[in-house]
Amino acid sequence: MKKVLFLLFTLPIFGIAQNTVCFTIDPNPINGIAFSGFTKYVDVLGCFFIVAESTIPDAKVLHAAAVAAELLDNNEDGIVDDPLIELQLQNKQAFTPIFAYEGSSAEDLLFNNYQGDGASAVLYNNEIDPAQTGHWGDDATVEEVIHTINHVGHTNVYPAAFNMQPNSSLMSAAMDVARGGQFLSIPNPYPSSAWYHYDDWTCDYECMMIEYMYWVLVSNMGILDDAQTASGIANEWEPYNATLLQSMDILMYTLITDSQYKLPLLAPDGNYCPNPSAITEINTNKKLIKIVDALGRNAHQHNNGLLFYIYNDGSVEKKVVIQ
Repeated sequence: MKKVLFLLFTLPIFGIAQNTVCFTIDPNPINGIAFSGFTKYVDVLGCFFIVAESTIPDAKVLHAAAVAAELLDNNEDGIVDDPLIELQLQNKQAFTPIFAYEGSSAEDLLFNNYQGDGASAVLYNNEIDPAQTGHWGDDATVEEVIHTINHVGHTNVYPAAFNMQPNSSLMSAAMDVARGGQFLSIPNPYPSSAWYHYDDWTCDYECMMIEYMYWVLVSNMGILDDAQTASGIANEWEPYNATLLQSMDILMYTLITDSQYKLPLLAPDGNYCPNPSAITEINTNKKLIKIVDALGRNAHQHNNGLLFYIYNDGSVEKKVVIQ
């Protein structure tokens, strides 16, 4: 199982708290035209990766990586919680791309040339806010990353539970109840008994199921549990917190809290830096030799810049501190 590499990135939140993300942004190592529009790359626990265009701020790239890591390693011990999901995501080379804007050249290159099945959703620069992790309307990172993890991972690893075809799984049965019946297209109107009334005409039954899984998971996490969010999503989703979910959607609540599926139950907060004592790759006895900048020049520690810390064991830590 892949251990996290200890590399520190901090960014301010409301000028007080800071997000700490122990990942590094590397040059994009992926060959081929599909990924040629990306310059930034983050490996997430060896089973997921983030790619981004050059104009995407590092803080946003690392935020996406942190959220992915928290969803995969919900107890944040540096190890993916479910080895089966880890293997599936590795095999499919699962990833989330971040585009500068809709219709960018990088988006066109990926959409027109990618032949794999490792991604189910994308992120755009204006959809990411590291200061408001997962907050509806402000940060879409949790939603889009969890879509890919669920679609590429859970629906394939646990088909009896999460298969997306009608009449095929525990989740399909639960969604039919949540929508007030089994509808292969959008009913107009939904039955009054429904608490999930998705109305995007471009979204088919499988798409609705992935959206349903997202709503259930984040409701249980508490991400939607405020009056403004509840009001904003009421036209699509009603049980916006764990208490309502448990009372209204018993079938799906029982499914996602079943420990055999190891689904994330804790909300990501944008911080991911497991206890170093749990990470065997870290050498606590190493000594700092020098600090250099991106051009290899000797430098002193400072904020708002990229620095490389070189140690006597040959390791190098890349650090960016934004204040």
